[in-house]
Amino acid sequence: MGSMFRSEEVALVQLFLPTAAAYTCVSRLGELGLVEFRDLNASVSAFQRRFVVDVRRCEELEKTFTFLQEEVRRAGLVLPPPKGRLPAPPPRDLLRIQEETERLAQELRDVRGNQQALRAQLHQLQLHAAVLRQGHEPQLAAAHTDGASERTPLLQAPGGPHQDLRVNFVAGAVEPHKAPALERLLWRACRGFLIASFRELEQPLEHPVTGEPATWMTFLISYWGEQIGQKIRKITDCFHCHVFPFLQQEEARLGALQQLQQQSQELQEMEEGVSAVAHRIPCRDMPPTLIRTNRFTASFQGIVDAYGVGRYQEVNPAPYTIITFPFLFAVMFGDVGHGLLMFLFALAMVLAENRPAVKAAQNEIWQTFFRGRYLLLLMGLFSIYTGFIYNECFSRATSIFPSGWSVAAMANQSGWSDAFLAQHTMLTLDPNVTGVFLGPYPFGIDPIWSLAANHLSFLNSFKMKMSVILGVVHMAFGVVLGVFNHVHFGQRHRLLLETLPELTFLLGLFGYLVFLVIYKWLCVWAARAASAPSILIHFINMFLFSHSPSNRLLYPRQEVVQATLVVLALAMVPILLLGTPLHLLHRHRRRLRRRPADRQEENKAGLLDLPDASVNGWSSDEEKAGGLDDEEEAELVPSEVLMHQAIHTIEFCLGCVSNTASYLRLWALSLAHAQLSEVLWAMVMRIGLGLGREVGVAAVVLVPIFAAFAVMTVAILLVMEGLSAFLHALRLHWVEFQNKFYSGTGYKLSPFTFAATDD
Repeated sequence: MGSMFRSEEVALVQLFLPTAAAYTCVSRLGELGLVEFRDLNASVSAFQRRFVVDVRRCEELEKTFTFLQEEVRRAGLVLPPPKGRLPAPPPRDLLRIQEETERLAQELRDVRGNQQALRAQLHQLQLHAAVLRQGHEPQLAAAHTDGASERTPLLQAPGGPHQDLRVNFVAGAVEPHKAPALERLLWRACRGFLIASFRELEQPLEHPVTGEPATWMTFLISYWGEQIGQKIRKITDCFHCHVFPFLQQEEARLGALQQLQQQSQELQEMEEGVSAVAHRIPCRDMPPTLIRTNRFTASFQGIVDAYGVGRYQEVNPAPYTIITFPFLFAVMFGDVGHGLLMFLFALAMVLAENRPAVKAAQNEIWQTFFRGRYLLLLMGLFSIYTGFIYNECFSRATSIFPSGWSVAAMANQSGWSDAFLAQHTMLTLDPNVTGVFLGPYPFGIDPIWSLAANHLSFLNSFKMKMSVILGVVHMAFGVVLGVFNHVHFGQRHRLLLETLPELTFLLGLFGYLVFLVIYKWLCVWAARAASAPSILIHFINMFLFSHSPSNRLLYPRQEVVQATLVVLALAMVPILLLGTPLHLLHRHRRRLRRRPADRQEENKAGLLDLPDASVNGWSSDEEKAGGLDDEEEAELVPSEVLMHQAIHTIEFCLGCVSNTASYLRLWALSLAHAQLSEVLWAMVMRIGLGLGREVGVAAVVLVPIFAAFAVMTVAILLVMEGLSAFLHALRLHWVEFQNKFYSGTGYKLSPFTFAATDD
């Protein structure tokens, strides 16, 4: 606030600057705006100053910038205002800016010249088309007929005295204010040996230079004799008329007019900024597939493309694979410790992905891991999640929350002796004991199960049923994705003849199995566990239409529901087998009956449109490619269609059984991973922890033991088990999921590009 009351302190100083730093210092002072310079050489003219060259350079730059700004304004663009105050460029940058701006200005001048040339050419074409379109009636001028009446025919009969005379025409356009003078001069110079017709254009044309609308007069002059023609051409040149050739035949004029219209359209497209004209050629060949990826999605798209490149505009499984693949992998690889190691390894590669040394590594194994770093990242993250559900961290359970089981209540009611407890280090958990079960564990599996003798039986039942549920949901989702293919390709008949029967067959049989599993979980309690019905026996009896007296029903009228579902599922088989072939054959026969009439109409239309064939803009090769009707297809062979559909039906129906059983690998691999991790802990770490009780001895012993445990964990559990789970997850996606909707019979688009591939 001091400057508001009195002025700032000012001092007179003298600066001595080296030549190399003078420009930088003065420009910095100019940016600050705090120094006033005094001219000590006021008597020296501006042309004698040392900086006169720089001033001229700046003036030239100002002119160039003014020209560029005018071109930007002419193009209808608005330059954004600069953000803040722009610093003065150093001398080396000033030279670079001058060169770049002059080059850009020269390019714009060339573009503007080309644009004006195109506009002038377009204007000539429009005038020529207007002359042909005006509808002048070509008339034949005659010499003085010595009193001939108006009804005397101008055309002499063949063999007359003037049979060697030929009527010529001159057609063109002239500005309206010049038309009267042109008409008078033509009449006087040619002594009336011509007939001239002048007409004004109905719509004004844009001037090629100013861009403003201008009106023109078109004229058509008919004359005899070459000398008269020379006079007419000289006069029209003096009046700066635009003269165009004029054809006598009406059909030739129509053809020329259509060509002029097409050329005008192409020039207009080029004037809007299109440097080339492209014609789209109809083609029956399947187009290539282009799916844009980035660093994150490239590895997942690679998994899909390894099965087969999708057909053109087919549903791409990659977006769904981003979630389902790491999740199914984690179901088989669920362990918090192992997942965390994989996640940290992938995270290190992600954080170092922009380092040149990491990208330049030539090791093939390293490049494989590096390209799949985001896939490994999600696989590790999902494995941590499923590890918390299984409550396993290097095969050890963790007590994050209080257990929901009370062993004391079970010990009080069981009457276990000390000798019994000494011989049985692991006890069987029985939820039927009063007070032993206090409530469910908040998240995941209760850690007390790791100390129970029936731990493996409990996990077997849980993971097997979980695998069946995940498998049926995954397959049903694949069938639903096929709906988008049918709708996109206009094959809506497949929704009723394929998708609906497939869903009915899948959900009616194996969806019902999932229902039985969930229903038993919700309705059968621990008190009834001894007499609980067997789902597997019920499912087998469902296909045999039988009943086991020892296996009680889960709900009333269960047998009726099961028999109905089996009959409904079996009824879908003939629909799948015959529905699509019969529909295709019926449609093909209907097209065959309609084709003769269509061809007859096309032939008539082709004869009527024959004069337009020369100006339609298609070359001979393009006409061959686009001349086929989309309705015309190859001959439909009924046996091939039935065979193809029979293979599809058998593959789907039998595949529902084998694919559902294939998802049990989730259960098997998960148990194998847990047991192998348990064996590694028991055979290495547990032995090492029991070797010495003293602190010094334990420290010496545990160092090599832990090193061996870490090496075997990485080599066996992370690398080998991880690769095994990866391959099994890959098979579940390729065979069980993608074959429900994805054909993978396309080919990739290989565009011409200078950009380097970005991993």
